[in-house]
Amino acid sequence: QVQLLESGGRLVQAGDSLRLSCAPSILTSRTYSMGWFRRAPGKEREFVAVILGYGGRTAYGGSVQGRFTIARDNANDTVYLQMNSLKPEDTAVYYCAAKRLPFRRDYSDPDEYDYWGQGTQVTVSF
Repeated sequence: QVQLLESGGRLVQAGDSLRLSCAPSILTSRTYSMGWFRRAPGKEREFVAVILGYGGRTAYGGSVQGRFTIARDNANDTVYLQMNSLKPEDTAVYYCAAKRLPFRRDYSDPDEYDYWGQGTQVTVSF
């Protein structure tokens, strides 16, 4: 069982930057991929980013490509989501998720992931 603790969400203005953190309860870098998803009010859960185990390759959702960066601290496996040039449409609850390798189909599919955090609210004002 992996517990994930997200933090860092808050109210910011458009154009600001923000960094979210996800601390796992066990070491995950070798055998788990870590993803970020978000859910805005009235919308489906959306893939944001993933960092794969065994090498750390990253991938991003189209709406955040070029603005967000996912990274993992190798010392403690905390995963970060650096969000730059925030827009009001980035407002959502952001969730961290862990997937024990390998993926069966697609890393952007939330149903692939085994463990989820409780979420952290990010609100971007105009």
